[in-house]
Amino acid sequence: MKRMVAGLGLLIVVAAPAAVAEVGLGVKAGTLGVGIEGTFALAGGLNLRAGVNNYTYGYSDSASDINYDIDLELKSYALLLDWHPFSGTFKLTAGLLSNKNHVAMRATPTGTVNIGGTPYPPATVGTLRGEIDFKKTAPYAGLGWGNAAGKTRGFGFSAELGVLFQGAPDVTLTSTNPAVLQSDLDAEARDIENDLDDLKAYPVISLGFSYQF
Repeated sequence: MKRMVAGLGLLIVVAAPAAVAEVGLGVKAGTLGVGIEGTFALAGGLNLRAGVNNYTYGYSDSASDINYDIDLELKSYALLLDWHPFSGTFKLTAGLLSNKNHVAMRATPTGTVNIGGTPYPPATVGTLRGEIDFKKTAPYAGLGWGNAAGKTRGFGFSAELGVLFQGAPDVTLTSTNPAVLQSDLDAEARDIENDLDDLKAYPVISLGFSYQF
């Protein structure tokens, strides 16, 4: 993916003076985090869009005799092609994301907990650590409104609805105490993966503003 981004950047630098009529820069916020992106007009109602999304969020709570700390890191790089079939703001989008979205979890039980079908007292468990990752290169499809590289210069508004096909979640669990069997941790991880299976098709919603130069 990094080579593809570098190649795209080189292509834009070389071809832009001759092929790109308009260029726009946008900022947005949504379910992929806060993002910045550049849009380059091509031909036939097509725009090339490249962007970066990032956001970090921490959350702590207690439930069922377990203290939780969860850190969510949204981070992705996007290469997208927008098609404006009616030469207006409506667009259909397809492309790829370098998907570095990640969840880190820490769980400290204050009572007996069931891990992979085996009950463990809190002194035996210690602290559980979990990691959730997804497919690193994920296809994206969506539709929206807004054309940062259209015929009208100045500020514009954008909205987008789509789906990131990031695959089933990959969950790993470890314990600070080796007395917890890894086979039980792996079984618990599989249960969590099943609970999060709906996230393999991640909904993307965003709103933003752009400026065409």
